[in-house]
Amino acid sequence: MNKYDINYSEEIISDIIEKVAKFNWDKLPDFNNWDLGINKEVLRDICSYWVSKYNWKKEQEKLNSLNHFTTDINDLNIHYVYEKGKSSNAIPLLISHGWPGSFLEFNKIIGPLTNPKEYGLDDSICFDLVMPSIPGFVFSSAPKYPYGPRKIASYYDKLMTQILNYESYYAQGGDWGGAISTWLGYEHYKNCKGIHLNIMIVRDRNGPQDEGEKAWQKRFKNEQSLEEGYRTMQATKPQTLAFAMTDNPIGVAAWILEKFHGWSDLRKKSLIEVYGYDDLITNLMLYILTNSFNTASWIYFGRREEGGRVINFDGGKVEVPTACALYPKELLSWPPKSYVDRLFNVVQWNEFESGGHFAALEEPDTLIKDIRNFFKVIK
Repeated sequence: MNKYDINYSEEIISDIIEKVAKFNWDKLPDFNNWDLGINKEVLRDICSYWVSKYNWKKEQEKLNSLNHFTTDINDLNIHYVYEKGKSSNAIPLLISHGWPGSFLEFNKIIGPLTNPKEYGLDDSICFDLVMPSIPGFVFSSAPKYPYGPRKIASYYDKLMTQILNYESYYAQGGDWGGAISTWLGYEHYKNCKGIHLNIMIVRDRNGPQDEGEKAWQKRFKNEQSLEEGYRTMQATKPQTLAFAMTDNPIGVAAWILEKFHGWSDLRKKSLIEVYGYDDLITNLMLYILTNSFNTASWIYFGRREEGGRVINFDGGKVEVPTACALYPKELLSWPPKSYVDRLFNVVQWNEFESGGHFAALEEPDTLIKDIRNFFKVIK
């Protein structure tokens, strides 16, 4: 494992800012709602901040205040943030991000989970946090051909057991991190002893079994009808999309920010009130600076090649203890508990009043509490 520092020159940053500044907004109609996709007014406001007030150097210093490493695992060089707990009995916890996020999502939960005493929490539950960048995302190298979450889980298991030398560990995740964590619990249960999920991304090969489950499936399909475009594109023709986005910071911003808007709980707050300009733009910069918008989309193609969402293809289930944290504005609405129980050994099931897809950024306090409570249940 090698220490890693993020360091981009002023010239590179200036080139990105110049491209944002030169974008000709007049070539697009003033369509200032979200019915057709990104809201022009909101995007223009964020880009104005990007050009006039955003300070990459300051954000880079914040990112480098974390402990970054890279290591070679099989054919890939994997980047990860590794924050050791302040307690001698710290529990190893692998936390996985998804698309279109990054390790940046976990900034608000790192402190309370690794140093609970400083945040007024009981330090009998404390964690060593390992937060990898998915292969093809930001600082992790991309495979020669797309990998899906099942294969990526095998890399993460090696990271925890062979690189960091943990005899056992636990996993947490949302979005693709939820899929990776699920596969860790399913196929790597000898090492991964429990999982905490804030998304349900896998499916039962037998389908819904009662009227409640059938009603959920019908409702789910209706909810997803307007979300299939990006997903289908990234799962079938990601390289075509890449030619539109490469060297195009406005295009990347439009594609990603539309998802942050659509997948977040904005019933009481605006997009900026929930996340702030700096975090939204820094997440974009991580994709743009590393030119990884293209290969980050590959995981959708890889999942399709692996066989899609079905996990119990051999009739099994995730036997390790599983916690399920249900946020009301999650992009993929959860099935009834009866459905989830067939696929997981559910020992904790909590439904929250607010929050969406990016739980660690949107609702850090409830996510921290739910993770800590899970370990009170299983320890």
